[in-house]
Amino acid sequence: MKVPFNYLPFQFSNTSPYFKEWKNLIKSSDFTLGKYVKNFENKFANYIGVKHCVSTNNGTDALILSLKAAGIKKGDEVITVCNSFYATTGAIVDCGAKPIFVDCDERYQIDINQIEKVITRKTKAILPVHWGGASPDMNKILKISKKHNIKIIEDACMGIGAKINNKSPGTFGEVNAFSMHPLKSLNVMGDGGMIVTNNDKIAKWLYKYRNHGMVDRDNIDIWGVNTRLQPFQAIVAMIELKKVDKIIKKRSENAKVLDRELSKLNEVEIPKRPKNYKETFALYMAKFKKREKLKKFLLKNKIEVKIHYPKPLHLQKPSMTLGYKKYDFPCAENQAKELLTLPVHQYLSRDQLNFMIKKIKDFYVR
Repeated sequence: MKVPFNYLPFQFSNTSPYFKEWKNLIKSSDFTLGKYVKNFENKFANYIGVKHCVSTNNGTDALILSLKAAGIKKGDEVITVCNSFYATTGAIVDCGAKPIFVDCDERYQIDINQIEKVITRKTKAILPVHWGGASPDMNKILKISKKHNIKIIEDACMGIGAKINNKSPGTFGEVNAFSMHPLKSLNVMGDGGMIVTNNDKIAKWLYKYRNHGMVDRDNIDIWGVNTRLQPFQAIVAMIELKKVDKIIKKRSENAKVLDRELSKLNEVEIPKRPKNYKETFALYMAKFKKREKLKKFLLKNKIEVKIHYPKPLHLQKPSMTLGYKKYDFPCAENQAKELLTLPVHQYLSRDQLNFMIKKIKDFYVR
């Protein structure tokens, strides 16, 4: 039995809804921004409960523009966690700022207890990551930001549809980024991103900056860039947005089965799932003893597992110039050696889940 990690062939097996709307788009020739993009922006803003949504070409652009909109510039310091995807730190560097890493906790989220220890007079923002579709305690981070008068810019790229006490990730910070990369809970056919904010001034700047700084066809207010979401992707996003809650519900059901059964094994460590926190399970991760041998065994049995990621950001080559070294962040380094990501997507059958669980148990009891 095969247990696939990639669910995209199943998600887009019926292409008729997309082609139907794309035909209307082609007839309209509304190929640059326009009503399809604006319609999606309005729907997404309403979905997570903010005033403004500014769509972008991808999640990385969303992070970069969020930082720039918050005034992050050369010489500033931005605190973030060392176990995210490369784009989080890359966006900070792209703005000319210096990333300041802290370790993660046992839930793979930023270790909030470490944040204040690295705050300096150059610290301008905290960039927490909703890693894997789970969330850190944003209320505690808010208290730190208010105490030190520094901004919060959320990397909520994996957090679409999640909740923290009924509040959406990406609604705690001043300006925040989302992604619609295929791995995310809301995904398009390629890349797409969104920036959200309740700040009218920031939104006005973002709308212009992502479109060359234009105010109309013949005039610009600022020097900007082209990082617009393509209308054909906006159509995909509109269709998929209607499915997000059902997708997360199914992933959560699958995750509960995995949590229940794998927690019976001494060799497996499941992260805590705090009450009143709703995860997207963009990634289902747990710590497994003998991770490399288990991975090889599962792949041999056609169970497609992944590692996210075998090397933390502070140990990547570009981070060496920042002065970081091995053993600086022991929690992240330990997790990088033991974390394994299992398929948990909405297209898995119960038979596939049971087969995966059985094989993992077989590995440890043989």
